[in-house]
Formats: sequence, C-alpha cells, structure tokens
Amino acid sequence: MTFKTYTPKVESRSDKKWYLVDADGKTLGRLATEIAVILRGKNKPVFTPHLDMGDYVVVINAEKVKLTGKKEEQKEYIHHTGYIGHLRRKPIATVRKLNPTKILNEAVAGMIPRNRLKKFILKKLNVYAGPEHPHVGQKLEILSI
Repeated sequence: MTFKTYTPKVESRSDKKWYLVDADGKTLGRLATEIAVILRGKNKPVFTPHLDMGDYVVVINAEKVKLTGKKEEQKEYIHHTGYIGHLRRKPIATVRKLNPTKILNEAVAGMIPRNRLKKFILKKLNVYAGPEHPHVGQKLEILSI
C-alpha cells in the first residue's frame, strides 16, 4: 500500500481573504504574533513553508497599541549606518510620534522568517494609524484578537 503526500501547488493558493484588525488597546507582541500567523498562512490546513499561502491583513488604530511593563520608557529602535560610531537610537516614544505604524510593522516583520518570501509576505500587511483605511472594496472580515 502506497500513500502519497499532498503538496499544494502555486495555482491552488487563489483563495486569499482580507482581514480587518482593530489594534486599539491590544498588546503589541500578542497582536503581532496573530497577524504573522495569518500573513504566513499557518492557520490554514494546506500550509506549506516554501509557498506564500497567507491572507491579507488591514490593521487600523495602530497608534493606540499598548506596550506592557516599562517598554514605553526603555524600548528603543537601533540602527547602524555602516560608519564607525554611527549607531542611531530612537526611543519608542519618538517613533510613536513620527511614524506610529512603524512599531507594528517592525514587530510583525521580526516574526516572519528571514528568507526569500519575507518581502512578499509583508506586502500583504497594511497598517494605518487612524480608524480610516482605503480597502473598503475588498470584503474585509473583522478578526477579533
């Protein structure tokens, strides 16, 4: 008796859904993990690591996401320019004022594997600081996290 393993093909991933997530009052890390699971497609029974099987996610009210503990005062984003002594640090309060969507974008991006699919997976994430979004034409399903 021989069994064959089912492997989904590129053609079979046409059933992409659109989800709407309200980040108001949600904890950053817990919200980012749920979004990363949906973007990768790990919530589907046909999940395949080498294919982009995930759905689209639209996040509203990203500026109202909350941080636990002392992260609001202590957490900072670090970037090195490549020159000696050019290590740049930005506190999260500054990032929240300048670009509130960056906090959630970076949290989700850190939870996606670093491979060739990462940029295609992150293109399906749309984060907006306020309650308005331009995706009313894509029948959004409200996702409660």
